[in-house]
Amino acid sequence: MGFDRQLLETALKSGRRYTYLPFSLHIFESLPSTNQTLWDLLKQGAEPNSVVIATQQTAGRGQWGRQWISPTGGLYLSMGIVPKLEASDSYQLTLASAWGIAALLRQYGVSVGIKWPNDLVLHGRKLGGILTETKVHNGQIIQAVIGVGINWANPVPDTGINLESWQASQPIKAISCLEMLTSTVLLGIQSGMECLCQEGVSVLLSRYLDLLSNIGEQVYINNLLGTVVGVNAQGNLHVSLETYDTNDIKTPEIYVEPGTISLGYRESSVSS
Repeated sequence: MGFDRQLLETALKSGRRYTYLPFSLHIFESLPSTNQTLWDLLKQGAEPNSVVIATQQTAGRGQWGRQWISPTGGLYLSMGIVPKLEASDSYQLTLASAWGIAALLRQYGVSVGIKWPNDLVLHGRKLGGILTETKVHNGQIIQAVIGVGINWANPVPDTGINLESWQASQPIKAISCLEMLTSTVLLGIQSGMECLCQEGVSVLLSRYLDLLSNIGEQVYINNLLGTVVGVNAQGNLHVSLETYDTNDIKTPEIYVEPGTISLGYRESSVSS
C-alpha cells in the first residue's frame, strides 16, 4: 500500500489546528537519500520549509558518514528549516528535534527516550535516529535539513525495535498508521524548534535531559571510568570521572564531543 498523502495532510492540520499545511510535502516510495533529495530541491528553489518523505532509502546516510539501512516499511523523512543560530550552536537543532519527537510520542503513550547523541530509544532498543546537516555563511546557519529515520514496520536488528511490533503487545495502538507517525515526527520537530527559539536553549536542555536514557551510565574515556551526568548546550556529553587527582581534591569532569565515543547497545535487551 502506498503512502496516503491526504491522510497525512489531515493529521497535520488536526494535530495543530492548522487551516493550511505548515509544510511543503514531497512524497516518494523510494529514494537514495531524503536528505540529499531535499538539498537538491532547495537548490532548485523549493520552499525552505519543504519536507521529503520516503518509505525506503537505497543510500541512506547516518551520522559521521555511516550508512543508514532503510528497508521498506520504515519512515524516512527530511525537513528543511531556517534557524537563527550560529554555526557553533548547530547541535542544538539535533537536541531540539530529538526532544520534540520523543515528547510528542510520549503523549501518545509511547515511552520513548533519548540516547546520546542522536538516537530515539524504546525499552533500551533503537527506534530511530536523527541526522542534522547545515549550510553556513559568515558563521551563521542559513539553512538546515533535519533527517529522521523511524522503525515502523521494517525489519530491525536485535538492538533495534519497530513501533508496530511493540504496539501489538500494548492494550492501545495509539499510533494507528505510518501517516500518523509521520505527522507526529514533523510536529515534534516543529515543537522542538519552537522551544529552542521561544524559550531558549536552557529550557530545551532541561527537557532533553529529562528524557536522556544515559544519565548515570558508566563509560570509559581513554581507559578511565566515568559516569554520565548530562549534556551541555553544544551537545557534548558531560562525564564525571571516577579517577581522583593526586590530592584527592575533586573528581575531574570532562565534556566529550559527539562522535568521539559510542555508548553502544546491548543486544536483545528486551523482547518486543
